[in-house]
Amino acid sequence: MASPGKKIERPVMDNPFLNIKVNPDGSVKRDPETRNPANPDPNVAGAVLSKDLPLDANKKTWLRLYIPRQVKIHPSSSSKLPVIIYYHGGGFVFCNADSAVYDVFCKGLVEKVGVMVISLDYRLAPEHRLPAAYEDAMDGLYWIKTVKDEWLSQYADLSNCFLCGTSAGGNLAYQAGLMAAAAGMELRPLKINGLILHHPYFSATKRTGSEESLKNDPLLPLYSIDQMFDLSLPEGADHDHEYCNPLVNGGSKNIDLMKSMGWRVLVTGCFDDPLMDAGLECANMLEGKGMQTVKFFSDGYHAMEVYDASMSGPFYDAIKDFVHCRSHRRVFN
Repeated sequence: MASPGKKIERPVMDNPFLNIKVNPDGSVKRDPETRNPANPDPNVAGAVLSKDLPLDANKKTWLRLYIPRQVKIHPSSSSKLPVIIYYHGGGFVFCNADSAVYDVFCKGLVEKVGVMVISLDYRLAPEHRLPAAYEDAMDGLYWIKTVKDEWLSQYADLSNCFLCGTSAGGNLAYQAGLMAAAAGMELRPLKINGLILHHPYFSATKRTGSEESLKNDPLLPLYSIDQMFDLSLPEGADHDHEYCNPLVNGGSKNIDLMKSMGWRVLVTGCFDDPLMDAGLECANMLEGKGMQTVKFFSDGYHAMEVYDASMSGPFYDAIKDFVHCRSHRRVFN
């Protein structure tokens, strides 16, 4: 484990991870949360526009698209934008694409990085255990490939796409990346150029140093990490399942496909996060297999850039460098 940095004060927040209630039917009790509506109207104030579109009515999945307001107002003066396909966090059990914290975070990506964002609302566990969320991610990629949508056709550079996710969304981005690499040319004209794993949600049966030292973390204690994986992994699977532990069996063979396609990977983490070591181990594994890998680790706590927008600046800068190929290998910020 890397040496911990200085403690950063955490904001007071409602935390669904601390007291997970499983109903008799196997579903989970989810308390109401603040959810933001989309805003597609360029006449309404705001730097970013958004709209919701259905993905699969039977699965009740959908997507929220974000673009800079400026490109709608002055379309002729704007070139097409890189696309970040984003997956929200919540341990695969909680939250949605329109959850207020993730909506604000995605708007920040658009405004600060200069991209179009497509955020997926995927099915949640335990009602829909993995690989349901991964399958929804692939549905989303095929939807982007085939749908005739004005925002996509006018503003999206589909030859310059990145899969990005926070926490469980980082896990999802990684697994969707493995599946997308196997799909290969089937996804064209959508072309994925890399992965952005933001505090990715990985673990294993063997505890890492950060899990042990931060097992009583006030945001994401070890028991909640374990419980959410127990609720989301296939029935009977342990925490060395490939959906939980990316290092199992030396890593997926599809990593070689990613490498052959020239994909790059940005892995981020914070020193006061129980998941930090697992994320760093994943980054080291990818780097060891020859993937172009950028590591961005800094002071702070799990998913802090989502929970406190004032902390997001350096992370947005790192993504901007990465998307525009200006990144250098770095471990500490």
